[in-house]
Amino acid sequence: MYDVIIIGAGVIGSSIARYLSKYRLNIAVLERSSDVCEGTSKANSGICHAGYDAKTGTLKAKLNVRGSKIMEGLSKDLGFGYIRCGSMVLCFDEADRGKLNELYERGLANGVEELKILTGDEAREIEPNLSSEVKYALHAPTGAIVDPFGLTVAMAENAAVNGVSFKLNTEVTAIKKENDIYKITCKKHPDAVHPDHTGEYVEEAPIVINAAGVYGDKIHNMVSGEKIEISPKRGEYMLLDTTAGSFVGRTIFQLPTEKGKGILITPTVHGNLLVGPTAEDIEDKEDTETTSAGIAEIKEKASLSAPAVPFREVITSFSGLRAKLVKRTHVDNLESEDADKDFLIGEVPDSKGFFDAVGIESPGLSAAPAVAEYIEKLICAKLAPALKEDFKEKREPIPNFKCADDNARKKFIENDSLYANVICRCCTVTEGEIVRAIHSPIPATTSDAIKRRTGAGMGRCQSGFCNPKVVEILSRELGIPCEAVCKNDPGSEYLIPEKEAES
Repeated sequence: MYDVIIIGAGVIGSSIARYLSKYRLNIAVLERSSDVCEGTSKANSGICHAGYDAKTGTLKAKLNVRGSKIMEGLSKDLGFGYIRCGSMVLCFDEADRGKLNELYERGLANGVEELKILTGDEAREIEPNLSSEVKYALHAPTGAIVDPFGLTVAMAENAAVNGVSFKLNTEVTAIKKENDIYKITCKKHPDAVHPDHTGEYVEEAPIVINAAGVYGDKIHNMVSGEKIEISPKRGEYMLLDTTAGSFVGRTIFQLPTEKGKGILITPTVHGNLLVGPTAEDIEDKEDTETTSAGIAEIKEKASLSAPAVPFREVITSFSGLRAKLVKRTHVDNLESEDADKDFLIGEVPDSKGFFDAVGIESPGLSAAPAVAEYIEKLICAKLAPALKEDFKEKREPIPNFKCADDNARKKFIENDSLYANVICRCCTVTEGEIVRAIHSPIPATTSDAIKRRTGAGMGRCQSGFCNPKVVEILSRELGIPCEAVCKNDPGSEYLIPEKEAES
């Protein structure tokens, strides 16, 4: 039996696991996918918001600003990409100046530092590609960009090194409470390395934390009579090549509407340019398709901010789902008049020992470390656990060959000859990095997992050249046939076994 079970290994669940791993607790994380960061956390804007958008007094506002302040220090401790590049919110109409002022005043009330309203000319002076129609801009120098994959993997790996057990390919199908203990029925899905380890079994713990993203309502409703509902909101994006990465130096927003923060244009920590997202309410929690209408909307609306966006440099498009909470229950912990639009975090009143961390849409990535801190305090108040004396606060990332200087590259190769073999030419990723990812604390066992940890396949050719080599390396290192190597979850194998092909 565990002391704490966390359901979901996205950025929220992984961050909570990392923060709780400081204590003498037996903790498990249950994740239905083949890797951490397979849901909302893998398909978002990669923005660390400054914190001026959320209503003052909400958890969104408090945790956004707190998360923004501690993110840079975490990036140094845990070794993930972070750049404090700043952001701008554009105003195109003199009549909307009042709305921009509201954002400014709200930002000050939320504790955001260094905010300033610029004229259109002042904005274009520091961002020359902005439209001549821009009248004013709210400049937030504390805004930043972050690697969402790197952040999630870093949190998970640091938690694993500190004793947290991550159980992947493990889907929660039912939860019952007996004598103050939650009995969680799990369905173990096959994986490439252990295809026969399948079937149902039960995990037990007195404390359960629900961080299941778009499926957070399903998990909550297994234990509570007060039902909640989460509706997925799909956002489509276009990713441009690194040749377009310097088109803007900051994250460029438009004045937000009821649907969200509009279409943004932003550099990424990997050197690309990212444009999007759309905001479409859908029903299917697995529907991450991209559409011609969505792409057209991105192009049209982005051009309002900067008419010369080099869309000819697009290398891929993708979409992600945000967990929009449309029906909620307990609000006593929120201290907010806007509780219906806030994060839902806290102990469920009719299911003591069960904690929600759901409805974490934007600015969820920015707030993730602060959400984990918040949950940490709640669990400590509940269990009063002792701190570990040997907690490992820092994480050593995989050495990055591309970003290293010549002397460092020479040392990499001297220590491991596999660093001399470049597998991904677009992103200069070596075999040494890929092998390190496969044998990391949260092993990368799929090509998507390799991509998120090393960048192999993220470049201009979108894995067209390097993926066959990645499949071979996975096969060799995991001791499985190439036919068993998957893109992500079981069923996404690249190759058909010879006998099946013949039939």
